[in-house]
Amino acid sequence: MAGRVRQALAKVPGQRRKAASLLYTAHSIPTIMAQKCDYEKQLTETGRLVAEELRHDNWRLVYQSRSGPVSEPWLQPDILDCLRELKERGGCSDVVIAPIGFVSDHMEILFDLDTQARQLCEEFGYQMVRARTVGTHARFIRMIRELICERLDEDKPRLALGTLRPRPDFCAADCCPAPSRSAAGSRTVL
Repeated sequence: MAGRVRQALAKVPGQRRKAASLLYTAHSIPTIMAQKCDYEKQLTETGRLVAEELRHDNWRLVYQSRSGPVSEPWLQPDILDCLRELKERGGCSDVVIAPIGFVSDHMEILFDLDTQARQLCEEFGYQMVRARTVGTHARFIRMIRELICERLDEDKPRLALGTLRPRPDFCAADCCPAPSRSAAGSRTVL
């Protein structure tokens, strides 16, 4: 991902590059679901690692593709709300958006980022550059191969970057408890 973000940052004029707002996006999920897993931690750590590699401190994790009832809280901020916050604060002229929570440039990316976010950036006078997803990048494909080989050999160490440990090959039965209906039947309880 660092290579994709580096390519995108290179499209921002050199004198403005360090000040560019780097927004990492991922699919939003209900907050109650996020409380039961490492989704946010993993995304934040990925963002931190990429920003560290690029020596770019002006970054933030934001979300996109929220769905479900409005009464149910989801992870925030939404990419469009974040862009509005940047506008209110002022001082921003360049936005680099990097979909770190997605593997391919599919319809959610094309609509949420290349259409909606781009329109809002144009309205605000921002230069927006979107980093491509990892997709079929050779390093990403090599990493997938390495992970498969790692799992095929029980003696191979499980490698991981950053502060988070490697995930187990199999989740315990109580690893990510599914929502269940309460006795009243109207509220989801985890």
